[in-house]
Amino acid sequence: MTAPDLLDPDLREAARRLIATGRLRAESDPELYRAAVKGGAALAQFFRAELGWRLEVHEVAELVRLHKRRADVPDDRGPHLPRDGRATQMAPTEVLVLVCLVCEQLWRRPRVSLRELLQAVAQVCAAEAPAGRLPQFRIVASDGTGKKEARESRRHLVDALKLLVAEGSVTVDADLDRAVTDEDSDLVVTTSRDRLAAKFSSLSPTLLGLDDISPQQHAAALSAESLLDHTAALEPAGAPTRDERRLKALRRLVDDPATDPHDDAAETTAYLHTLTGRERALSVVACLGLAATVRRDWWQTTDPTGLGSGIDFPQGRRTERQAALALLAELPRRADPTGPLPITEVTALFQRHRDDLPRWAAAYDRRLPALARAATAELAGGPTRAPRCVRRSRNTPASAGRTKSSPRTSTGRTEHPRVGGEDRQGRSSEHPRAGGEDDFASGQEVAAFGTPPRRRGGRRRQG
Repeated sequence: MTAPDLLDPDLREAARRLIATGRLRAESDPELYRAAVKGGAALAQFFRAELGWRLEVHEVAELVRLHKRRADVPDDRGPHLPRDGRATQMAPTEVLVLVCLVCEQLWRRPRVSLRELLQAVAQVCAAEAPAGRLPQFRIVASDGTGKKEARESRRHLVDALKLLVAEGSVTVDADLDRAVTDEDSDLVVTTSRDRLAAKFSSLSPTLLGLDDISPQQHAAALSAESLLDHTAALEPAGAPTRDERRLKALRRLVDDPATDPHDDAAETTAYLHTLTGRERALSVVACLGLAATVRRDWWQTTDPTGLGSGIDFPQGRRTERQAALALLAELPRRADPTGPLPITEVTALFQRHRDDLPRWAAAYDRRLPALARAATAELAGGPTRAPRCVRRSRNTPASAGRTKSSPRTSTGRTEHPRVGGEDRQGRSSEHPRAGGEDDFASGQEVAAFGTPPRRRGGRRRQG
């Protein structure tokens, strides 16, 4: 079966967005939603046959839902809390628990005020907290509860509502951030039972009996398709079947930026190293419109369009991207690949490449330290791990009002995410103003984190 036979090209964009977000909504993605509804049968067949995932089309709720179940969930995968319009850190356990409690209350009353919701969740937690089933949730400062703890509980519930609003499960009629600072403010939370019913992908935790099994087995139980599969998954099993190995490898390939072919529990040849497995994996990647960089010990999947993922490294043809690849190829050859990386070493590497290819990086002639900073920034923002560099505080006029360091989980799609988004204003340049033109002393190390200082124009003032 060739790549065009697996999935209609008109459904590629909808499939990539479903893999990235798990849902398509009529109000946020009208064109992709209409395409997914029209080709719902073909999409459902593709996800079921190739990835073992279930697709549901809820026309009443104006929602297309892809239920992705994986027993090998990545440790760094999860909902990120939005701060100032962008995701920053992963939601803590308290917020995820409150998401479930909020959905429970909204299932009973699809329209409720924030004050009533706070009181209802507090009553449920007060009844279950003594037995250790739920965390403490106190929203009123009293003798045993300080104002800081009460405000923190209120913030956790607001963060839970933000996650639900971002995914389209609920709507609010006022600013949620104001509800944290102003205790007298109130708003109305509204939801649709049809969307709540399609939110959770696992079976009921009560039916699964999660309280009776160890936490290490929770992921396997929650990813089971039925109660029979759940009981079978908890029993000691032998070597995985060929279909289990295929699903595990293909799910990682389309859902993760990088895949290790050797991470296979079978004692035989890894699935991606077999002729059949390699051809099938490449067909699935191609029919989705993704790009794969294949090596014997590493598979890397990217989305050049940025629709299904914000990671497009290293598909760009810019000089900074080429320099990042050159630096990435050199790192394993160092005596200590994870050690501090002096700026002089990176500059010397690029100078050797320029000696061999004089026309390469001509725009950075006599400014190779700037190219070194841009290359390390590319590595820090891609799916690979950046070299460990020393944090250095910046004290320049261009850094006023900016953060000292970049968040670890940046979702920006600009070529240099930490430039502050200036590249999103419709301008494109072969060499964006990434900064870093300053000269560095010998032995000084790269500060790969944080926004590089930028000139405001004009020549450097003399003495």
